Amino acid sequence: MATLLIVHHTPSPALQEMFEAVASGARTDEIDGVEVVVRPALTAGAADVLAADGLVLGTPANIGYMSGALKHFFDGIYYPCLEATQRRPFGLYVHGGMDTTGAVRAVESITTGLQWRAVRPPVVVNGAPGKADLEACWELGALVAAEIAGLG
Repeated sequence: MATLLIVHHTPSPALQEMFEAVASGARTDEIDGVEVVVRPALTAGAADVLAADGLVLGTPANIGYMSGALKHFFDGIYYPCLEATQRRPFGLYVHGGMDTTGAVRAVESITTGLQWRAVRPPVVVNGAPGKADLEACWELGALVAAEIAGLG
């Protein structure tokens, strides 16, 4: 069975809605053979990443950057996972009040260094997530799950 790891930092109701939509998409009945493992960014570690076949990352944009929690996650897993996880498929969702550019750029820079492979462009939401935003989050979870299930 393939394993999808969702690593998230969810300090707001908006991010909670986005996280729940991603997790729902990843767990859709339409995709068989994928176990979804959820870890807060402050507790996820290299062993979680090494055991995963794909990842979804979720973060707020804080002062023009990803959350400190997600940065802490990357600091802990970067070198232990650098060679073993190359080409690992991943997805990203980001929530901000106004501008998410720096947060997206920072995550993309680190995942490029890890040589992970984005399955789609990031889902970026500024302000309260609407129906279309939550559908995009659901699709993100489903796309990464489908990819690791061999359906992508």
